Amino acid sequence: MALEGVPELGIGIAGFGFIGKVHTNGFKNLELFYSPPPATCRMVGVCTSREETAEKARQVGGFEFGTTRFEDLLERDDIDVIDVATPNNLHREQVIAALEAGKHVYCDKPLTVSLEDAQAIVAAARAHPELSHGMAFQCRFIPGTMRARQLVQEGFLGKVYHFRAAYLHAGYTDPSRPVTWRLAEGGGCLADLGSHIVDLMRYLLGDYEAVRGTLKTWITERPSAEDPSKLVPVEVDDYVCLEAEMKSGAFGFLEASRYATGTQDQVEFQIYGDKGALKWNMMEADWLYAYDETAPGGELGGMKGFTQIATVQKYPPPHALPSSKQNVGWMRYHMHSIFDFLTAVTAGGLGTATLYDGARAQAVDEAVKASAESGRWERVTEV
Repeated sequence: MALEGVPELGIGIAGFGFIGKVHTNGFKNLELFYSPPPATCRMVGVCTSREETAEKARQVGGFEFGTTRFEDLLERDDIDVIDVATPNNLHREQVIAALEAGKHVYCDKPLTVSLEDAQAIVAAARAHPELSHGMAFQCRFIPGTMRARQLVQEGFLGKVYHFRAAYLHAGYTDPSRPVTWRLAEGGGCLADLGSHIVDLMRYLLGDYEAVRGTLKTWITERPSAEDPSKLVPVEVDDYVCLEAEMKSGAFGFLEASRYATGTQDQVEFQIYGDKGALKWNMMEADWLYAYDETAPGGELGGMKGFTQIATVQKYPPPHALPSSKQNVGWMRYHMHSIFDFLTAVTAGGLGTATLYDGARAQAVDEAVKASAESGRWERVTEV
């Protein structure tokens, strides 16, 4: 039942693996975390690849029906929003079909597996300006990164000279881990982790001009998921590093790895300007560190030094739960991303992270892949 004065939106989700469950949690619990929420979400339909998983998803997610036909979501008049949480190689077809069916679209990252596919999605989105669309770039929706962007926009850093950014995992260090779609059509580390850090630095510092990158695959064969006794080739990268020149003139180094032994879910950046510096690490997400070069110095240091800013869970109103003083967590980032998207849906516009942003990240990925082959700097295509 919708809250009084709050619109109700019917939600259909394609894919109910890990990220589909994360998104479902966000839609279902929005009204607990915001007062008032932008919408009350009615969980109408869920689509998976098999009948047994569709029925389980229906039960677990509280959906009204489960299906194996994506078209069933499109044909329902009571579904307003389609959430695409399927493997990356399905995104182009499903996102475009949803837009053409008159549905608002929320898509998991990366947008697609190629820039050509991303440009096709952009064309479809521009052909339907009445529809809202969003990307699950949850790193934009952490109080620490939101505060960092605010400081950059206010000129706290002055002229940005250079930066470093990384997204480090250790999830694939075991060579016996079987091949899944993430090691085949999923696009590899560049798409899986790199898209987040590429987007985050663009969100903070503006567009990319050119990149020079390297891709590496260390374990070239893994057990088949269907038959672990058989080894099959790994078709994607395990690691990416790239130099980047931004349109502002800032220069940076970005890195993403699935082989960073000992790490957990480590997103981090350091940005250096002529007036100040910022640094942040998702493993200590409650704190943004800021250095003010204009602060008074002195024989014993004066007020020079990095300040620890308590960003914790200081989301702007109508944030209601939990307290803004309590530590923030990964699921909360996704909640605020969905809040931002649904706020745009109910307002009839676009939010902070859109399909266009997904395509711009895809353009950087495409330039990195081209550079890895050519060994040269490659310009980033404008989208």
